[in-house]
Amino acid sequence: MSTSNSKTVSLVLGSGGARGLAHIGVIHWLEENGFKIKSIVGCSIGAVIGGIYAAGKLDVYEQWVRCLTKVDILTLLDLSWDKSGLVRGDKLVNTLIGLVGEKLIEDLPISFTAVAADLRGQKEVWIRSGSLFDAMRASFAIPLFFTPFKYKGVDLVDGGVLNPVPIAPTSGDQTDITIAVNLNGPPETPTEPAVVSAAPQSPTSPFREKLNRFISRLQPSTPGGGNRDWGPYEIAIQGFEAMQSTIARLKLAAYPPDIVIDIPRNVCKTLEFDRAAEIIALGYSKAKNSGLAASAGKR
Repeated sequence: MSTSNSKTVSLVLGSGGARGLAHIGVIHWLEENGFKIKSIVGCSIGAVIGGIYAAGKLDVYEQWVRCLTKVDILTLLDLSWDKSGLVRGDKLVNTLIGLVGEKLIEDLPISFTAVAADLRGQKEVWIRSGSLFDAMRASFAIPLFFTPFKYKGVDLVDGGVLNPVPIAPTSGDQTDITIAVNLNGPPETPTEPAVVSAAPQSPTSPFREKLNRFISRLQPSTPGGGNRDWGPYEIAIQGFEAMQSTIARLKLAAYPPDIVIDIPRNVCKTLEFDRAAEIIALGYSKAKNSGLAASAGKR
């Protein structure tokens, strides 16, 4: 389908941990069906995937994340054990920088906004310039789990605290349609996901080797951290997700986009990034069945 006949899209990618891998499947379906993404607003994992897509490196990220194992995920969490959060997030960000490269938001070919939250000021912060990875780090700082990120002198945390599906930043976009991907959708009985075209990488792929090199550099961890009880943090994350689900419903009612693609909130746990293949496939399937197919390419 030619670009001239494509509908232009403002794409809003919501927060929700590993469920956000569904964003990749949604993007695949949009691209395959003639939609042209002109603007991305992302919150938490939505900021990570949206920013990497805007930087033109989603294929690199996807092949990397498809290789992740549970052990890899734990290794990438650099424990801090201080009062402000369990994990610093430096290992994860440095690994992503190694894969994608340093980028400035204003240099990206697609308009990009990362949404974080200023708890002291009790307001959203829309980050539209500066370091792409600073914006990501601020946006995914889940309270208690990740330490806050200081941005221009202000401590910022996960944007999902105030707005898990941030539609408002798209209000000035000159696009044909606004699509929001809500990762806090109604729970569903698990079903066999659809298959997307990109195949999982084998454990011996170049991306597996690249991942191993990064992890080996970042391997040192906090002494004694392995014996810490994770129970309270798991409860905190569950509480955070319950809050996000309620806020998402209110925000979508207040600022309705043209299309909402709901990803069931029970599809996986927050840190189950080792299930990338099936979650990406689920996103693809949800986009395919969202009603967008009827309007693909029509102006």
